[in-house]
Amino acid sequence: MTRFRYSAVDAGGKTRSGRIEATGPAAARAALRGNGLLPISVSQAHSWSIDQVLSVLQRSRKPLSPTDLAVFTRQMATLLGSGVQVEVALATMAEQSNPRLGAVCRHLRQAILDGSSLSAALQDCGTGFDRFYLTSIQAGERAGRQGAVLAHLADHAEGRLRNRQKVVLALIYPAILIVVSIAVVVGLLVFLLPDIVRVFAARGADLPPLTRLMIGLSDFLTGNAALLIAALFAVIVGASAAVRHPSVMRAWHDALWRSGLARQMTIVQFSGTLATLTQSGVQLADALASATATVGNLAARETLADVARDVRDGQPLSRALARKDGFPPMMITMIASGEAGGVLPAMLGRFAEDQSQNLQARVKTMVGLVEPLVLLGMGGVVMLLVLAILLPIVNLNTLVG
Repeated sequence: MTRFRYSAVDAGGKTRSGRIEATGPAAARAALRGNGLLPISVSQAHSWSIDQVLSVLQRSRKPLSPTDLAVFTRQMATLLGSGVQVEVALATMAEQSNPRLGAVCRHLRQAILDGSSLSAALQDCGTGFDRFYLTSIQAGERAGRQGAVLAHLADHAEGRLRNRQKVVLALIYPAILIVVSIAVVVGLLVFLLPDIVRVFAARGADLPPLTRLMIGLSDFLTGNAALLIAALFAVIVGASAAVRHPSVMRAWHDALWRSGLARQMTIVQFSGTLATLTQSGVQLADALASATATVGNLAARETLADVARDVRDGQPLSRALARKDGFPPMMITMIASGEAGGVLPAMLGRFAEDQSQNLQARVKTMVGLVEPLVLLGMGGVVMLLVLAILLPIVNLNTLVG
């Protein structure tokens, strides 16, 4: 819808002006006549309204947050599954969503009213809809199963969001504990320890080695605070620049692909995406290409691109995967069984679900170990500081004498 500025005469002969939304100037004049007004002039409005500001924000192509993407997909799946037209569903979501998601929905609705398909509108929108998402929507449009495909995508998006939230929530307490512990240690070293030990050092006696070590560390922190902050900033900036370098990034991705946990996470993501696409009716070769494009690890992406090429050349998926290192035998066996029985999409989904549960258990175990390890580490540091303070007190009689 376009906003127009109009000037018109009402039934009493009074001139009225204002703004009206319509698909074009002719539609705007017709709407004015329907309201009992005689149009004098109709021109497109160029002032910055809230909708226009939101539209500009939407065109910035900033990706939707995982939460907004999950909400959008689930609500679209529910509405389309209930028989609601796409443009009506988008209009409904635009009214009840936050400003960012509402602007996206209005943009998509306008594109559909202009004759675009949902997949084409999503591709033009470009705000967080990756190739996997777009390929699934296209498959649903071809098969006439948009609601079912969006339901699959909603399950996928919500599952990824739940996993991310679980990890974040599990790491919040250890992160707070680390920050507070570091603040306590720095406070003891910089403020408390020098004042307490200075009383005993004034007696002229030798302090214990541990106490002298902590005093030296305290003097170093207080005397080189600016240098330490600058060095930390330089390390962060240098590490960020190094990670973006192609050779460093490739070496890092190679190391991750050789790591058991990181490789399992990549395989779970790939197999889950491939299962969703094949269950939505996408051809295996196209589904492999789309699923490969969603893999973030460069080494894994190259390996999977070779697998997709072999499958496109006529090889079975199980054989193409068996020729590459890093894929578990269970995955290859289940895929071979699915190919033999003609139930490859279902077998891929079963493998992805099983591996996802296994991965969640491993991540939960590792995250559960973080808290006691942090407690032990910070407790050890605090114990050293307490000993550095208590040792002179224990030797108080010697120091006084």
